[in-house]
Amino acid sequence: MIPLILPSAYLAPVQYYAYLYAHPNALVEVFDHYVKQTYRNRCVVAGPNGIQSLTIPIVKPSDHRTPMKDIRISEHGNWRHLHWNALVSNYERSPFFDYYADDIRPFYEKPYTFLVDFNEELQRAVLSMLDLEPQFSRTLEYAVLDTDIPDLRQLISPKLAIEEDAHFVSRPYYQVFSLKHGFLPNLSIIDLVFNMGPEARLILKESIR
Repeated sequence: MIPLILPSAYLAPVQYYAYLYAHPNALVEVFDHYVKQTYRNRCVVAGPNGIQSLTIPIVKPSDHRTPMKDIRISEHGNWRHLHWNALVSNYERSPFFDYYADDIRPFYEKPYTFLVDFNEELQRAVLSMLDLEPQFSRTLEYAVLDTDIPDLRQLISPKLAIEEDAHFVSRPYYQVFSLKHGFLPNLSIIDLVFNMGPEARLILKESIR
């Protein structure tokens, strides 16, 4: 039985990885229709001016029913260079940036055709940094659930307040710009990794109730 179903996501928020910590198996939905303004192609990080969204440009889908698995990445705007520079600028002073930077940099040097491939390979790298080994695979068709399997495809979304998730609590941790902006909850997992290193696992463990 698959105990968890998730959307594909670009450097997903802490909420996403807290569920992966808590569940040994997961299914990533790739047959859902692509929707704008989600974590599928956007991550949220902290910078000197507060929250910053990094968005991967995509080739415009042929229609609104294009499945996620067919969404192609666009090289418009030199986004890979811009995203990596933003991560360096925002986190080079974080305690663990130098330790993990070489694991992340290659993803901004190699072109990918499909968004789901990029997201999945980057996700595997992050899980390795966290020393987590959940088993996850892609859907073979759109998953219609009629059981108690947790369905997070719509729940993990920048459009929803984290308070709407009854099982997730955002545990505060050290952030580079916390003195200026206070604690910023549920940012990209990369914020947690760069700031907390191996202790990131403890934050994830305490985030699911």
